[in-house]
Amino acid sequence: MTLKEIVDKLGATVPLGAEKLGMEVEHAFASDLMSDVLTLKDTPVLVTGLCNVQTIRTCDMANLDVVIFVRNKKPTEDMIELAEDNDMVLICTAYSMFKTCGILYQAGMKPLY
Repeated sequence: MTLKEIVDKLGATVPLGAEKLGMEVEHAFASDLMSDVLTLKDTPVLVTGLCNVQTIRTCDMANLDVVIFVRNKKPTEDMIELAEDNDMVLICTAYSMFKTCGILYQAGMKPLY
């Protein structure tokens, strides 16, 4: 599935990385616990409601390239700058984490576990 398809299905906005919407992704992981994110072995899309600079730092440490913020959370300018420095894509949707994961799963996105 492409990031463009994800954005369309979630009615999402892309504060950073719109030029990468053609990128293909297969797996997603949903969590608000950054300690769980640090245990990831692959590089899935992260779905989270935790919207702060630490989220971006954690994703950088875990080599995650795509973050979907749920519940209408918006990244700050500091977050966008840090994510840009780390070549990330940031996506924002108004949907809850549960609904976001359901839409992605139904569209063919595979869970990491």
